[in-house]
Amino acid sequence: TSTEPETVELTIITRHGSDILFKARAAFLETDIASEYGITDRDQIKFMGVASSLWVDTIERSGDIDIAWGGGPVVFDLVNNEDLLAPLTSDEVKQILEEIPEEISGAPAKRIKEGEVVWVGSAISSFGFTINKEFLETEEIPQPKTWADLGNETYAQFQLYPSVPAIGTADPTLSTSNTRMFEIILQTYGWEEGWKLLTRLAANARIFDRSESVRDAVMQSTIGAGTTIDFYGYTAQLEVPELCKYVLPEDGTAVNADPIAMVSTSDNTEAAQAFIAWVLSPDGQKIWLDESINRMPMNPEVFETDLGQTRSDLEASYEATMEATTIEFSDELALSYETSMMFFFKGTLVEAQQNLQDTWLELTDAEYNGEITHEEFLELADKLGDPFMLEFTDPETGETVLFSEEYAQSINDRITTDAGFKEIMKNAWREAAIERYDQVLSDLQALTG
Repeated sequence: TSTEPETVELTIITRHGSDILFKARAAFLETDIASEYGITDRDQIKFMGVASSLWVDTIERSGDIDIAWGGGPVVFDLVNNEDLLAPLTSDEVKQILEEIPEEISGAPAKRIKEGEVVWVGSAISSFGFTINKEFLETEEIPQPKTWADLGNETYAQFQLYPSVPAIGTADPTLSTSNTRMFEIILQTYGWEEGWKLLTRLAANARIFDRSESVRDAVMQSTIGAGTTIDFYGYTAQLEVPELCKYVLPEDGTAVNADPIAMVSTSDNTEAAQAFIAWVLSPDGQKIWLDESINRMPMNPEVFETDLGQTRSDLEASYEATMEATTIEFSDELALSYETSMMFFFKGTLVEAQQNLQDTWLELTDAEYNGEITHEEFLELADKLGDPFMLEFTDPETGETVLFSEEYAQSINDRITTDAGFKEIMKNAWREAAIERYDQVLSDLQALTG
């Protein structure tokens, strides 16, 4: 090649964890491709872990980033919309692109711009929950099969007596994967029914501050089911196969390609594309099969390798993912209300959770004991979570408003950038929610005397 060996340095902006990055770098340095481009030292591949919201600024300011890797399709599309991704055109990369499907479970696996591929998935993610089979059997509570099941009062019955939740989830302001799951629920069930379900889920759940903690609680038999991104579920399955199982919800999940791309500021376009081609090759895809990583590969050819032959568990999960019920998930819609949704959840369901759970347990207990009918129970349960029944004061106009999808969209930009406004809104939502939960409790007491 025309490249002078000593000049090549690849800088990679990424959302992947260091476990993935260091293993990928070590494996790549062993390849003939690396030596062909004179990449012989680990210092020649640099990683920049940057929050997704700062990628565009960082790429423009640095001016020398070669590759973007990991972080999901939304951030790659944002970077692409700013014309900061370069087309993948080298012979090596084009050859491997032919082996990669155009879409996976209805989601794009490649983004095409002016006839050329600008990003391609290097791994796949899905969203669901991990269950602890022994916990559920011992406590004689059913295995959840759908998102809707997680909001079922069956789990509240269990919570009443040992007084510990059977379900786990995470605070969306602290977990991007749980934010995505809540968006999937809102898009599957619609805004009104979606919030009713999220409210029942929070009423049934212990809410953790990290998504990893949800997985660990399932593995340690602290809870019976927890919302997790797929690879946390696969790790749990691998480490405690007799206890744990990852479930793709029957009422629908979203499957994402997790992309890799060349950045338009790259001065090392041949070497950058050679690295991308390697990541997509069966050899590079082995990184996902590492027992401490357990990600779903994009290129199924990896299952034909020696290592691939030892991971029949992941191959079975790959096939299940390909057949999963998926929803038409709109990233654009999710982004239009994302921050508002996260902080409404934080105010009404995390910070006011004690009041919510107290009311929910009284409610489920009254139904269980026959003090109220199932219809009365459903009506009161709906009241707990209906976003159109929660009135609060808009701090700007002083008017009484409801948390509609349109309202969430109208304040989304401001709540994202204005910390003071975010705090005011979250507090207003929390107070309104506490008032509502207390009101439902009085309504219940009026029925039961």
